[in-house]
Amino acid sequence: MIQDGLDPAGRLAALGLTLPPARKPIANFSATKLCGHLLYISGQGPVTADGRRFTGKVGADVSVDEAYEHAKLTGLNLLSAASAALGSISAIAEIVKILGFVNAVPEFTDHPRVINGCSDLMLAVFGHDRGSHARSAIGVGSLPNQITVEVEMIVRVDREIVLKMTSGA
Repeated sequence: MIQDGLDPAGRLAALGLTLPPARKPIANFSATKLCGHLLYISGQGPVTADGRRFTGKVGADVSVDEAYEHAKLTGLNLLSAASAALGSISAIAEIVKILGFVNAVPEFTDHPRVINGCSDLMLAVFGHDRGSHARSAIGVGSLPNQITVEVEMIVRVDREIVLKMTSGA
C-alpha cells in the first residue's frame, strides 16, 4: 500500500517503478502540446527503455493479461513524455482523459480490461482524486509497427507550473 502524503514521483518510486527515457515521435508531430492548463500527450505504445516493442493481436497472439501489462508500460511512457514537458510528473494536477486503442482480433470484446493497465497505474500514482479520469477504450484493426496498444492522455497542469513555463521563469 502506498503511504499517504507522497507526491506522484514518490508514489511511482514506492511502487518500484521508474520512468523510461522520453521517446521521440515516430512521425511529424509533437510528443506533447500545452494549451492553457491542459497538456495533450500524443499516443504512446508499449516500448521498453531499451526500445523493445510489444507487438501482436490481442485475442490471438497476446492474452488480455499480457496486454494489460503493455497498457501499464504505455502509461509509464505517457508519464515520461509529461515529465519531459513539465520537468516532473508532480506538476500534473490531475489526469483528465485517457483514450486507449487495442490492436485486437474482430471478435475481441474486452478492450476496457486491457486499458485498465494504464488507468490502474494512474490511480496508483496520483490517487483517486487526481488520478480518476474520463476514458474510452476501443479496438482497432492495426496500430503503428503492429504494437498491441496505443494510449493518448490529457492532463491538467498545476497553475503555478504553467505560469512559470509561459513567463520564461
